Amino acid sequence: MTVNVSFHFDFASPNSYMSNKLVPGIEKRTGVKFDYFPVLLGGIFKLTNNQAPFVTYNEVKNKPDYLRIEMARFIRDHGLSDFRMNESFPINTVKLMRGAIVAQREGFLDKYLDSVLNDMWERNLNMGDPEVMAKALSDAGLDAELIMARINDQDVKDKLIENTSKSVEMGVFGCPTIFVGDEMFFGKDRMDAVEQEILRQQKA
Repeated sequence: MTVNVSFHFDFASPNSYMSNKLVPGIEKRTGVKFDYFPVLLGGIFKLTNNQAPFVTYNEVKNKPDYLRIEMARFIRDHGLSDFRMNESFPINTVKLMRGAIVAQREGFLDKYLDSVLNDMWERNLNMGDPEVMAKALSDAGLDAELIMARINDQDVKDKLIENTSKSVEMGVFGCPTIFVGDEMFFGKDRMDAVEQEILRQQKA
């Protein structure tokens, strides 16, 4: 059975970075290619009345400390030693996500995705700054001039809005969210379950 997997992401989420690092292994073991679906996390939050965990749980006794422990364990267990919490967090990723739409249309989303995620969550770059963004893309061998020009096109802006609205209609409330067929999984801690569901559907 053919299995369709879509990965709803925003560069603003460190958990999108972490989940993405596990995708190649899952693709290799299952033979299924993930389809990346760029969305705007801030837009999802507004449409679903959600908030980032660092806001939601800020005043909850003990939970922020536990979330930090949980993240440290995940980093250790999956060998993500290059991860660095971005000092400019939270970062406005509107331009970056529009850039993902451009990259997807132009056929180089994989390279764009890896470059930007690493710039955000390994190299500690403030990718919300257009000048920093343009230089980082150029340094990665991407066509920064094309990307920076196209992110201002109305059709690109509209596509990101459309993706975000569609994502919410599908049930998404945060990033990363992965769909295996119609089955929805939220967060980096569900990647094992994602792989199990892929295998289950392949056998159906």
